[in-house]
Amino acid sequence: MATMTRWDPFQDLRSAQDEMAQMSPMLAHALGLHAQQGNDRTTTTAWAPALDISERKDAYLVAVELPGVEADDLEITLEDGLLTIQGERHFAHDSSEQQFHRVERRYGAFRRSITLPAHVMGDEIEATADNGVLQIMVPKMEEATPKRIQVRPGRAEILAASSEDTAPS
Repeated sequence: MATMTRWDPFQDLRSAQDEMAQMSPMLAHALGLHAQQGNDRTTTTAWAPALDISERKDAYLVAVELPGVEADDLEITLEDGLLTIQGERHFAHDSSEQQFHRVERRYGAFRRSITLPAHVMGDEIEATADNGVLQIMVPKMEEATPKRIQVRPGRAEILAASSEDTAPS
């Protein structure tokens, strides 16, 4: 009797990725395939959530995709112009009744850092989370507008007054 095996078109790609990760750790890290050692001696693939950075006239906006991450599991810090978003997405299905055939979503700790321009107001950064998207608004400082100095005709009284102060008595 012949045994039928289901063909997986992505198996070759996954095998190639695994081989690249073993041959070149730097390339694997660039592709997001690097592994982290867990505390239960299992190896999990590290992940970095996708983010968008946009700019308005008055602020920079950072949007980070974090479905399944609770607000309590997030930490956002600003230090020396470096905005750091870190946290953890927990694997919620620890049931012994379930057997997983594939786990493609990423779980575990993550950390993203963004260098901000010098002209931001760090004390007024606001963050909100809704529908799995973290929104961070980083307000810009008001730009210094050049002050126009009017030139008056006539002899400068400042120069005349200063020469009187320095005249010998």
